[in-house]
Amino acid sequence: MIKVITYGTYDLLHYGHINLLKRAKALGDYLIVGVTADDFDRERGKINVQQSLMERIENVRATGIADKIIVEEYEGQKIDDIERYGVDIFTVGSDWKGVFDYLKEYCKVVYLDRTEGISSTQLRSERQLMNFGAIGDAPYICKFIKGSRLVDGMNFVGVCATKANSFPKCDREFIVKKPVPQFLESVDAVYIASPVDKHFEHASVALANKKHVLMESPLALTRSECAKLFEDAKANDCVLFESIKTAYSMAYNRLLLLVKAGKIGKVVSVETTCTSLISDDKSDLSAAELKSIYDWGPTALLPVFQILGTDYVSKSIVAGYFDNEQKTDAFTNIRFVYKDAVASVKVGKGVKSEGEMIISGTKGYIYVPAPWWKTEYFEIRYEDSNDNKRFFYQLDNEGINYELVSFYKDVETKTAVPHISKEISLEIAGIMEDFDNGVDLTEIKI
Repeated sequence: MIKVITYGTYDLLHYGHINLLKRAKALGDYLIVGVTADDFDRERGKINVQQSLMERIENVRATGIADKIIVEEYEGQKIDDIERYGVDIFTVGSDWKGVFDYLKEYCKVVYLDRTEGISSTQLRSERQLMNFGAIGDAPYICKFIKGSRLVDGMNFVGVCATKANSFPKCDREFIVKKPVPQFLESVDAVYIASPVDKHFEHASVALANKKHVLMESPLALTRSECAKLFEDAKANDCVLFESIKTAYSMAYNRLLLLVKAGKIGKVVSVETTCTSLISDDKSDLSAAELKSIYDWGPTALLPVFQILGTDYVSKSIVAGYFDNEQKTDAFTNIRFVYKDAVASVKVGKGVKSEGEMIISGTKGYIYVPAPWWKTEYFEIRYEDSNDNKRFFYQLDNEGINYELVSFYKDVETKTAVPHISKEISLEIAGIMEDFDNGVDLTEIKI
């Protein structure tokens, strides 16, 4: 029996892919197809993959051509697979000619001519162009500008900034000095990174003008305002995405899957900490921009609600304040009691602590070192340390690149599953509202 192996991403499977698979199968008797994993594609700089790994595997399986389908997850796996499966022929498209000649030491290498006139890249590039802009002054807008350049079909047109002097010098050429309603005329979708107390106002205007919205968290500062934004988005057939970059980290998503698969047993506790210091010069920052609960709260709350849900029995909030006129919280601790679990969230903007996350279960626990919100590495730890497992995943541009791809995909198809559910967005806004109204709140001076 002659065994043949080939590899590919197989995104947006088309007849060019199918022709290659048929010709690969014709080289022998048994065809093994390696489908490249998302995180390995990311390592190679390929971030605009539109379909999940499982979707791509099922598309290949549905052709009925492959005798065996495997997942390609790491550099050097091709040699391992050739030896493991006793492969006689490695084959790939002719656009890779010469690249895999090193495999001739292990088996025969055949480069197949590709089908003219079609490719996944071409299919992606032929999609409708989306003009994308930003509203706000946050320094990290420049990371979204960088990320948008890597998404086929996304064209960044400018930033509507209200405090131009605070915007990164390297990107000031993107500043558009127009009122928000006028600026919205030039875009199809907008990223909102204005001060949190302006989120509802800016998003409402954007949605009323039928613009898709990707917005920093929280979406609003009350439950009712947050619900209104979702209603407006639905009424205007617009996409509304909440931007918490952690939600798009490959490592963080794998962590959630492992938790839900019961790898540490039943979860009984989730502890998250997010803190940062701020410069002595606060003259350009509003009271809303100084609050730690606004700045770090949504990120710290995310894993609690995604793992334990939003149906908690009770909560208590302790907020620590410096002696200042604005009375902004420098440190806040929120504790949740669930029917069968507890959670603790600590955030600070002016008080520093270890930014780690610990998820405790009945069989073991997951430890994510600081800064956990930029998850690249985590450990599953057990009573017997010999059973411990470590996980490493590359994080590009803090997850923003994949966030933009997900946003674009949902705008295009309206079928993408959001990484942050509507229920969680509403609960985050509700926590902000309770904090501001003093619900379940104890104040201390630090």
